[in-house]
Amino acid sequence: MKFDQAKCEELLLALLGIWQFDNGRIWKRIDFDAMDSLFSQGLITNPKGRQESVRLTEAGLQRARELAAKLLLAE
Repeated sequence: MKFDQAKCEELLLALLGIWQFDNGRIWKRIDFDAMDSLFSQGLITNPKGRQESVRLTEAGLQRARELAAKLLLAE
């Protein structure tokens, strides 16, 4: 699959805009509440702890691929 880079960047910028605070500041990490929600849905491994990454579950990986294809495929 080849993704449209411009669409990827627009989606990333939109997400950053959603999670901005203090008039435009953005944490470099993903929103904690969003990560907790994905974990509670069984889509990622537990985001709590010292590790710097999480892993998509099988269900999470499938859903992520579906969404990427729907939203970001190059035409």
